[in-house]
Amino acid sequence: MGTVLLVALAAVVAVFVITGLVRAGRREAQAEKARLAEEAQRQARRSLEVVWAMDDREFEEYIAQLCRRDGCTEVKRVGGSGDLGADVIGRLPDGRKIVIQCKHYAKHRTVGSRDIQTFNGTARAEHGADVPVFVASCVFTKPARAFAARHQLTLIDINLLGFWNKGTTLTSLLDLDIGRSGTHRKLHPDHD
Repeated sequence: MGTVLLVALAAVVAVFVITGLVRAGRREAQAEKARLAEEAQRQARRSLEVVWAMDDREFEEYIAQLCRRDGCTEVKRVGGSGDLGADVIGRLPDGRKIVIQCKHYAKHRTVGSRDIQTFNGTARAEHGADVPVFVASCVFTKPARAFAARHQLTLIDINLLGFWNKGTTLTSLLDLDIGRSGTHRKLHPDHD
């Protein structure tokens, strides 16, 4: 009888120890998951800081490199004076011609409707774009997004650029409804 009681007591103690270890392991796994998520956010902020530190030419080349990474072909950075709104030109993986206008602005600025209207007037007519894309290192105003939606222009603001930089493909971004996206607010200079 004493042996059975001792074995039963040992089994109860073992269950408590194992349960405690399992809970500790789960807490540790959750803490590690939270730590990794925070690190990913820090890296994303650092990568956006790099974008804001670029000059205009570097920003255009950075966008061209992202296009190449995503399988675009014949990608050329053509920006400069007299570029008529085209900073990067290439072909999407499905063969359609893509024309990209890049605006490298400070993070607290916005791109307004006038810039989008100007690009709309040249992207298809001057450059023969099948897919006109406007990429900015800041956000777009609500009227700019509305105009782009009406005229089937793709807008990639700094938030979407962060996703693109982290591996989201360009073709995924082309399918977004830009008229309904965005925060409608400027980023503050100290924004992380």
